[in-house]
Amino acid sequence: MNILIFSWRDIKHPLAGGAEQVMHEHAKGWIKAGHTITHFSSRFHSSKRNEEIDGVKFIRSGYQYLGVQVAGFLFYIKNRNKFDLVVDEFHGVPFFTPLYVRVKKLAVVQEIAREVWFLNPLQWPVNWLIGIIGYITEPFVFLLYKKVPFMTGSNSAKEDITKMGILKTNISVVPHGVIAPKQMSISKEKKETILYLGKLSKDKGIEDALKCFSVLNKNRDFHFWVIGKAETKQYEKEIRKIVKQAKLDSKVKFWGFVSEREKFELLSKSHILINPSVREGWGLVNIEANSMGTPVVAYNSPGLIDSVKDGTSGYICKKNTPEDLALNVIKILNNSKSYKKLSIKAKKWARNFSWINSTRLSLKLIESMYW
Repeated sequence: MNILIFSWRDIKHPLAGGAEQVMHEHAKGWIKAGHTITHFSSRFHSSKRNEEIDGVKFIRSGYQYLGVQVAGFLFYIKNRNKFDLVVDEFHGVPFFTPLYVRVKKLAVVQEIAREVWFLNPLQWPVNWLIGIIGYITEPFVFLLYKKVPFMTGSNSAKEDITKMGILKTNISVVPHGVIAPKQMSISKEKKETILYLGKLSKDKGIEDALKCFSVLNKNRDFHFWVIGKAETKQYEKEIRKIVKQAKLDSKVKFWGFVSEREKFELLSKSHILINPSVREGWGLVNIEANSMGTPVVAYNSPGLIDSVKDGTSGYICKKNTPEDLALNVIKILNNSKSYKKLSIKAKKWARNFSWINSTRLSLKLIESMYW
């Protein structure tokens, strides 16, 4: 098959996260099976309009928040006879393919947006206006896709999608895999180190992570690491201001965007990963941390409750508050024997998730749709 993937970002976008990595891994698996993949996504600073990575042909045009959908529509109209299957990846706003694509379609949703609409990076009052419009219209957008098969990464996401009016029988859950570097054996930092990994944005919970750091700092001497890039330069300034006001300047280290190798090295050195995200499709960073023997303390949020096995790979908070995050961190670190057992069990949990299995399932899904 000739497959076209529509997505607002791709694997090389500066703000690319788990969703982009997941889609790219599926695409690589489909290519190995003999299919051809074209990935259409938005432009970003210094991006190439056309590029090939791992056999995937990338085409970039339009702005990520809306223009890419219009650009995608125009691209498809000009090339509609070239594709057998179109993958429409949702990130709040889909590509509305049921309105103009007549070949087979697959909707890929990592998570529905809901309250995340109100946590967008735009300035007030535009952010609230967009939030209200997005929150109200999201269920109606799903109505366009009632006859389209869906693929998602967790049971939490599947349940949320059914609340949007999509039949459960139309939704396939394909768990994500993890790619951990081989032969990496790095000791934990001498000083207890707590890590936040992800995009620095309101919906990912960076502000709650910093509040958690502040609470922990009152207990004993920690190192706090933050890996990830802020959505905007203005928001990065706000985050650093919060750190300064909390008098954590000497305790919090911002690593920014790091390579895959460095990411796993830092995960391996850390003692605990905290994840206060409001909503995830799965929470790939949790499995990545576990693969390095690092337990996770996470909010009781959709997706996180799927990727964190409570009491085995880490702990799920009873209350989604920075204080409860800190309480669970202290609980884990206060017992060295218990910590070692949790670290071992976390590694075992992570071994359940491989891209070989995940791409096999997604390949079976797309081929069953076409053949």
